[in-house]
Amino acid sequence: MEITRQAKLDAIAYSLQDLTTSPLYDYRTEHKYKVVPGEGNAYAKIMLIGEAPGEWEAKSGRPFVGASGRLLDSLLESIGLTRTDVFITNVVKDRPPDNRAPSVAEIKLYAPFLRQQIDIIQPRIIATLGRFAMEFLFDFFSMPEKGQKISKLHGSRLEAQASYGKVIVVPLYHPAVALYTSEQRETLAADFQVLRQAAEEAA
Repeated sequence: MEITRQAKLDAIAYSLQDLTTSPLYDYRTEHKYKVVPGEGNAYAKIMLIGEAPGEWEAKSGRPFVGASGRLLDSLLESIGLTRTDVFITNVVKDRPPDNRAPSVAEIKLYAPFLRQQIDIIQPRIIATLGRFAMEFLFDFFSMPEKGQKISKLHGSRLEAQASYGKVIVVPLYHPAVALYTSEQRETLAADFQVLRQAAEEAA
């Protein structure tokens, strides 16, 4: 009997739940937080990858559910999509203390789980939300844009070669940076239109 994509994703979630080797495991258990493996359509053409869960995400076990998540939902709606159409996850699956940036060791530990998710879902388009996710994808796919800044590349359509075929990578600012300035919201909204066009062409 063939194992479904969802079953494979569920197996990853179970593995993350018991990842006692993570430097974030004790912090999670002490604060009664949950691991945040990701959620969405196991057959999604579009995958969105953020940095790491925040407090609201760690409390709920779901990615992007705070203020950033509400903005992300609105941006998806603006291009005719909902969470059920895409798959949303993070590079690091546990919340770092005080919402600090993930360490190199943490990214290295959680990276294999994200790689597995990508290989299982086989998205045609990957939108990175923020610098950390962008840099991870550039390294993962050995992309020539590695080392360039998100301020230069946001809203670009870049090509990468995955194990299952060609992938379009669209670097985007993290929704959190757009919460407090209308200029950043406008930039992010415009960049999401690039994502919409890529999705239409991949349909």
